[in-house]
Amino acid sequence: MITDNDVEKAIDFLRDSARDAAQSKANRIYLDEFRKSLKSMIMKEHAGLSIGAQEREAYSDPRYLEHLEAIKIAVERDEHNRFLRVAAEAKIEAWRSFSANHRAIKI
Repeated sequence: MITDNDVEKAIDFLRDSARDAAQSKANRIYLDEFRKSLKSMIMKEHAGLSIGAQEREAYSDPRYLEHLEAIKIAVERDEHNRFLRVAAEAKIEAWRSFSANHRAIKI
């Protein structure tokens, strides 16, 4: 059974974690978008090559591979925050349903 205290903690968590959740989402989106710029900058360093060769060089560049690792970490953090928030919301929703059912039985 979900207690009022559990719901209060869930609401507090949603409120208190909002900034961190927003920051992790912003980081994820930024890193994903910057990936395109990084690829372009690396390709520009190999301007004398064909487009295909420039892409090959960009995709195999250590800076690009390091950036992919950063994206992986950002996605993990963002999804972790999202899953915790969804769980808190589900707890609140379950409590609401239980409370409504309990009130209906009393009437």
